[in-house]
Amino acid sequence: MTTTKQTQHQVLDPSLLGRPVHLLPIFAAQLRDDLAQSMRLNMNRRYWGGFTVQDVAFSRLEGNEIRSRWLSFAAPAGQIAFSLERKVLLSVLNYRYGSGAKTETKADAAPLDENAVRVTATEERLAVVLGQQLAGTLAGRIELNLPAIEKPAPAEGEAPEAADAEFKPAPGSHPPKGTWVITVSVAETAGGATGQFWFALDKHLMASVLRGLLRDRDAGKKPKAVSPLAQRLQVGLVGRLASKEVTLGSLYDLQVGDVIPISLARADVLLEDSRLFTAAVTEHKGKLCLTSFEDAE
Repeated sequence: MTTTKQTQHQVLDPSLLGRPVHLLPIFAAQLRDDLAQSMRLNMNRRYWGGFTVQDVAFSRLEGNEIRSRWLSFAAPAGQIAFSLERKVLLSVLNYRYGSGAKTETKADAAPLDENAVRVTATEERLAVVLGQQLAGTLAGRIELNLPAIEKPAPAEGEAPEAADAEFKPAPGSHPPKGTWVITVSVAETAGGATGQFWFALDKHLMASVLRGLLRDRDAGKKPKAVSPLAQRLQVGLVGRLASKEVTLGSLYDLQVGDVIPISLARADVLLEDSRLFTAAVTEHKGKLCLTSFEDAE
């Protein structure tokens, strides 16, 4: 009895053809470095001092697989939806306000039971603060990658640094199927507990991400001057140096070493079977060359 193994093949999305989605890991690596650096800043270390960024990856939503609550933040060029696993939020809350700053330094610290902890106003406010910090880092990376001509200009009377101000949060719903999502995996430095938070990008921001990835690829390309067709079309020419008519009997009588006397005059230049030019035969650096072309009558 023989068994066949079914192989799962990736299904191509026609809407993505021609778009540099294969370069998204480059953006993910850039964002990973940005988030790690942001978490080390003094203003953010009080929240993220016990965490490290493990991985950043892009994916498409297949349904409602992310069960956490979503917040929406207005970026300069679109909307960023943000969601944070509650166990990560409670760990940050415990690290910042509770006894976690002391107890979590022990490797055998017991993990938090999120079902046993009721939701408080402090927890909800902290989710907004963390979302503002992280969404700001993501928006900054998107804008940094864009060419200068595409970066949003500040409104009239607005200070240039206003673009870096905190985003105003709004309640958000679960992003629809097919939305691009960035999954960020984090881990506690001491205990090793892991968790995730997510960014969902609307189509405008996702287009900005892809344009930013194309910038470096296209920067090295220089427009090629297109020469006329007559200069690009190649044809094969045949130079016939000499010809001589002999009888069939003389041809059969030829032996090795026999010499056929010929007179080397102007050569014929042929394109396939058509005689186009006549040319003089000369010698240059040990090679026979054709020169002094004349139109054949």
